[in-house]
Amino acid sequence: MCQSNAYIMKDGKEEMILSDIISIKPRGTQLCLTNLFGEEEIIEASIEEVDLLNHKIKLKPR
Repeated sequence: MCQSNAYIMKDGKEEMILSDIISIKPRGTQLCLTNLFGEEEIIEASIEEVDLLNHKIKLKPR
């Protein structure tokens, strides 16, 4: 399995938003994250880093 987990910084700590992400689609200033099970999370953020080796997507709030 090659899915990744998305995290965003909140109060100085990484908070997981969604696990098993299979796609990220930009929508203006938002990102639409979709996981393996069809769950979607739309968040006002931008991509800070994608670490494919560790299956981690770091986002920063806008």
